[in-house]
Amino acid sequence: MIDHSYLEQLKTQIGDLETRMSQPEISADQNKMKESMQEYSHKKKLAECATHYLNLVDTKTESETILADSASDAELREIAEMELAETEEKLPIAERKMMVSLLPADPTDSRNVILEIRAGTGGDEAGIFCGDLYRMYTRYFDTKGWKHRVMDVSPSESGGYKEVSFSVEGEDVYKVLKHEGGTHRVQRVPQTETQGRVHTSAATVAVLAEVEEVDIEIRNEDLRIDTYRAQGAGGQHVNTTDSAIRITHIPTGTVVQCQDERSQHKNQAAALKVLRARIYDNQRRENEEAQASERKSMVGSGDRSEKIRTYNFPQNRLTDHRIGLTIYKLDRVMEGDLEETLTALYEHDVEVRIKAQMAR
Repeated sequence: MIDHSYLEQLKTQIGDLETRMSQPEISADQNKMKESMQEYSHKKKLAECATHYLNLVDTKTESETILADSASDAELREIAEMELAETEEKLPIAERKMMVSLLPADPTDSRNVILEIRAGTGGDEAGIFCGDLYRMYTRYFDTKGWKHRVMDVSPSESGGYKEVSFSVEGEDVYKVLKHEGGTHRVQRVPQTETQGRVHTSAATVAVLAEVEEVDIEIRNEDLRIDTYRAQGAGGQHVNTTDSAIRITHIPTGTVVQCQDERSQHKNQAAALKVLRARIYDNQRRENEEAQASERKSMVGSGDRSEKIRTYNFPQNRLTDHRIGLTIYKLDRVMEGDLEETLTALYEHDVEVRIKAQMAR
């Protein structure tokens, strides 16, 4: 564990980072400045946790020394007993916060995301469920004060969507949403069911971290760009010009499209943003597969084929299969009350990572 010498080293590193960030060549470079600020924030939080933890350890040691000294007067011993009891209650909490802060910072956590929801098995009901998931997420985003904007949409004839992709911007968006990727299964009686039978349908969710141009190099000669007329269910998704964009990344065969913006230029910029995110995500997955032990430490791989959650409407039940979480308030979840589920996923992931770090 940590000691006072470690804390002094941290303080020195924080001072060095402050000096670094004040240098013109760093402050003028947006990427270097962002990287330095993230490291500074991480070490600052680590130092705060370390200070609090070490103060408690020192208080516990002092109290135990007083109680071990038979010459201590009764009043001093009484104060020491009270302080020891209070400190022993606070220490486990401080130690856990210390362990969490020691976990390596993931720079991806602070990024915005592109969320893609696609109807899976289940026909019309899958499309309706796809729309329900979109509504659930956007309602949650509104409670967080996050901005969200549709980038591409393919409506389903029976309601909902065949697929919908949208950007989400806010604080620590990827950190909160990164475990949402996978297959979401719904069990309920469809509106079209006349016999009252419960059907099972599914939709897949992909969570892509937004990346900068410097993170992924995409050459113009590797792209095929096609234009077409935007289509949709009326309103904002109908256009009378060929403003929609489809981009094919020839080396990987990745295809993305965007039709929500009015101008061809804006749609192309948005499509390139999605393309970079998908290629980055594929590279990240390849790295994780190459490090199988690391991948096992995660809550879920985010693979769309992995069934992560079941939404059972007849029983008003939501079950997250990865962590064994079951809650009976599905009606509230579908209205955007996702905090309990997302917090449980985050806490489980943290516990697994702490155990993995202690085992090294």
